[in-house]
Amino acid sequence: MKLAGLHHVSAITADADKNHDFFTRILGMRLVKKSVNQDNTSSYHLFYADAVGTPGTDMTYFDIPNAGRTYPGVSSISNTGFRVKSEEALLFWKERLTKLEVSTDEIKERFGRKTLYFEDFEGSRLMLIVDDGMGIPYGEAWEKEEITVDNAIIGLGPVKLTVRNTAPTEKVLIEILGFALAGSYPSDIIGMPDILVYTTGAGGPAGEVHLEKRTDLPMERPGRGSVHHVAFRVPSMEDYPRWEELLRTQGYTTSGLVDRYYFKSIYFREPNGILFELATDEPGFSTDEPMETLGETLALPPFLEPKRAQIERSLRPLSINK
Repeated sequence: MKLAGLHHVSAITADADKNHDFFTRILGMRLVKKSVNQDNTSSYHLFYADAVGTPGTDMTYFDIPNAGRTYPGVSSISNTGFRVKSEEALLFWKERLTKLEVSTDEIKERFGRKTLYFEDFEGSRLMLIVDDGMGIPYGEAWEKEEITVDNAIIGLGPVKLTVRNTAPTEKVLIEILGFALAGSYPSDIIGMPDILVYTTGAGGPAGEVHLEKRTDLPMERPGRGSVHHVAFRVPSMEDYPRWEELLRTQGYTTSGLVDRYYFKSIYFREPNGILFELATDEPGFSTDEPMETLGETLALPPFLEPKRAQIERSLRPLSINK
């Protein structure tokens, strides 16, 4: 059994309208699904991805209006990367984000690639990274005003895990999930060890986990802008139940097999407390909506459809259409 890279990253927003504006207007991503948190249907769940909702391109947000601020720390997913095709595209984004008054750092090389760290209005810790296209394939660019196909975001890049003790997380990545150590690069924090890079699937940024050791931080207190979990791609439906069996036989407590309708999932926490999800590539986001109109109406999986009227009454109005 082999994983095929990152599937999605899910985070928290306290303002779905501004969140939608940031990811669609500023970053040029497509809202491919407007749904609800299946475990709390009074909360929206918004999915931003490439033009067709390719697995490995979507960043999702749970809308929790009363979410407090995030206090960064260990046992966290502390950065989410997004891929662009070239250094020219990265320069475009540096200029665009600066013009739109988005907080950015200077362009910096990490693990031999040019990167640009930035934050959204809630402090989501994000990064653009140049992908030369030699690993996991690009997603399909969603071309918008001012953002050409050549400059568009074309999928998730690496996620960074920040922990106090790297050994237990390394063991899960290598011995359970089948990642391989690809190398390391210097930490941004003086006195901290190099950041370790683990890879899976066809490799490249879309198949990487960057593991950071920080002995100077407390436990993270999550809130708006923090990441809830990271999901990895299970490309084979036949392997899906086998992963759950493997995790259980290795002593991990899992969610069991969870049908999210757009994909099937297994959740578990690695020893440092970070929530991992294994998610299937199929069936995909177009299973209940035409590709041309993805994300334009409230989509509910069949098991929630009988409660649509009740769910719609419990949701606050959003000033978004697409």
